[in-house]
Amino acid sequence: MTDIPDLAFFSLLARQPSLAAAAQGLGVTPPAVSRRLAALERRLGVRLLNRTTRRLSLTPEGERYLEDGEAILRDIERLERSLSASREQPQGLLRIGAGFGFGRRHLGPAISDFVRDWPEVEVILHLADRALDLTEHALDIGIRFGPPPDARILARRIAANRRLLCAAPAYLAARGTPQTPRQLAEHDCIVIREHERAFNNWQLTDGSTQVTVKVRSPLAVNHGEIAVDWALAGHGIVLRSEWDIAADLRSGRLVRVLPEWAGSAADIHAVYPQRHLLSAKVRVFIDFLEQRFAGYAVDSQNPGPW
Repeated sequence: MTDIPDLAFFSLLARQPSLAAAAQGLGVTPPAVSRRLAALERRLGVRLLNRTTRRLSLTPEGERYLEDGEAILRDIERLERSLSASREQPQGLLRIGAGFGFGRRHLGPAISDFVRDWPEVEVILHLADRALDLTEHALDIGIRFGPPPDARILARRIAANRRLLCAAPAYLAARGTPQTPRQLAEHDCIVIREHERAFNNWQLTDGSTQVTVKVRSPLAVNHGEIAVDWALAGHGIVLRSEWDIAADLRSGRLVRVLPEWAGSAADIHAVYPQRHLLSAKVRVFIDFLEQRFAGYAVDSQNPGPW
């Protein structure tokens, strides 16, 4: 672990739920990770992480160090790639895994444009209803939502994305509009069952406060697009990713509920095994996605251009 730069060490640590998880990813003991973190904080003169026995959370200084540090790491990575692989051309088979909805609506059209620019690259797109293990399914790239899941893989954020509460105007006219997260428990809520989690517990944040609301769910499904269809039909409130509902919000077919609140982090990342760090086809495709979705930033209230 001593040969890992501080920025890279902290980037890995901040993506883990605990010191023990970070230690496992680094192949060292939790006390070694704790000592390295303490030394880093002493050198900088600030506290970067609040830690308890069960979880880690970033301080404001830690958030800045992580965000700016990862930007620096990406710049260094790009520089080194350009020096060592400047003559390498993308070619060969590229295997990509993604979810059905995002894959069909956004990734499929992106790949269509990409192969026109890079005809020497062949693409297999594998869509599934769950995140696929990259090694098990021989994937070069996976598209994931939320924080990167594993220290053994690399990740690049390719688009901003939020999980938003919304409902059809007809439902809100009939049932009223909740004014606080707790009032969601009084409404019909449409839930998406996935990943064996407690599907009717919605975790929400307004940027400073986090709450968990147990909602009543007369309708549940394991497919996000069906959940949106039910919301459009006026059956209740849904918590859904912005990329899937932005067009309905712009058209007025759906309306934001509790617009100052959003679900847990849902930014979109491209993840890839470390062995592909210098692979031209992986590098160029991820650069392509990052540029394609560069304008898909969002502000605190309004839907972005999804």
